[in-house]
Amino acid sequence: MKKAKLTGRIVSPGDPDYDEARTNNNLSLPKFPSKIVFCQKTKDVVNALKWVRENNEDFRLRSGRHSYENYSLVNHGIVIDVSEMNDITVHNEEGTARIEAGANLGQVYRALWEHGMTIPGGTESSVGLVGLALGGGIGMLSRPFGLTCDHLIEIEMVAASGQQGAELIRANREMNSDLFWASCGGGGGNFGIVTALTFKLQAIADVTLFAIVWEWNDFEVAFDAWQKWAPFTDERITSQIELKSKEVGEVVVQGIFVGPPSELKKLLRPLRKSGTPTEVWLKEVPYMKAVRFFDVPSGNQPALRKRSGSFIEKPFPHVAIMRMKQFLENAPNRNASIWQQSLRGAVGQIASNRTAFYYRNALIAQEYITSWEHAEEEKQNVQWVEALRRMLSPFTMGDYVNFPDQSIENWPTAYYGRNFTRLREVKTKYDPYNVFRFPQSIPTNRKWL
Repeated sequence: MKKAKLTGRIVSPGDPDYDEARTNNNLSLPKFPSKIVFCQKTKDVVNALKWVRENNEDFRLRSGRHSYENYSLVNHGIVIDVSEMNDITVHNEEGTARIEAGANLGQVYRALWEHGMTIPGGTESSVGLVGLALGGGIGMLSRPFGLTCDHLIEIEMVAASGQQGAELIRANREMNSDLFWASCGGGGGNFGIVTALTFKLQAIADVTLFAIVWEWNDFEVAFDAWQKWAPFTDERITSQIELKSKEVGEVVVQGIFVGPPSELKKLLRPLRKSGTPTEVWLKEVPYMKAVRFFDVPSGNQPALRKRSGSFIEKPFPHVAIMRMKQFLENAPNRNASIWQQSLRGAVGQIASNRTAFYYRNALIAQEYITSWEHAEEEKQNVQWVEALRRMLSPFTMGDYVNFPDQSIENWPTAYYGRNFTRLREVKTKYDPYNVFRFPQSIPTNRKWL
């Protein structure tokens, strides 16, 4: 039998671009692969998977480099990177787009906007679309239009076949429908190497941006007003709140309304009348300007980071609000914050078992965030995030698989809830030899590895 060969653009230690090629968005967990294979076409992906199987090499899959725990990197193994496969083909008559797995959100939003279309997705332009979608995909259009995966209609994936082979398969609601179900919230890298996604598109034109800012002394009243308003207000509004460290001393609400400023002004009244906002503004803009507004440059720059998260199913009582405030008063640095985004709306109109994304009933997705400048600060920052997560755990549920945290002990339930059992069945069927494995990957039913 003819042995597989690695094809595509291959970067190895010693090459001038190796350091750039091995670097992910999170610098705090560096890894040193023996090779990074940048695939240019599906055949390169097939060849790479065959090669690692024939040579029994450790490997990881990568697209956007935003794996929080750097699960897309490996020491002394192969990284199969699809980021140079990024063609986007829009079919206007069908209202669909086929998007290769290496496209990032910035590329996707720009290409679709030329046709007056979009898909609901995240905010940072360098995030890979495939990782976002496979984990569910929350963002600033979640409440009117649902998750990114809710617009997915087909995936193309290179799967492991036989003892050492690789084959391209497709999954949609009719063909390999169980794999398609699992790919709508089951997380990236668990079942195979996705090479392309086809989406149903959403028409979009002008939207209204808004922001409201309070000072630190309005912390409790501002947060409580937002949490009791944001998941329940008009479904055309998706908003986020950032609770900043006391050193910064701000509470900032921002959002998008798919409608005119005149309507939004009335809808914002409960927030505007809470506490004493120092800033309130709203502005109608083309959707692409809103995309750029939420694309914070620092989020796209590699940095020393730690993040974790959870979901909120009912509004926080006063004691939980005070615990958040206490942690932010004792933040490890001024960059530490707690970020939340409103859910329900269209997200909650789909049953929890209809897709692998389990947390359809959550009101809010929550993220604990910190970054630091010097390596010796890592322990203090990581401990702050973990302590914050534990402290709020009586009032929260689970965690979003796209906010992975290696310290979560019961991660299968945290990420997947009651859908985990079915996800293991899909894993066993499509990857019986557990070829696609990494810390916190879905195990087969054969053996826990």
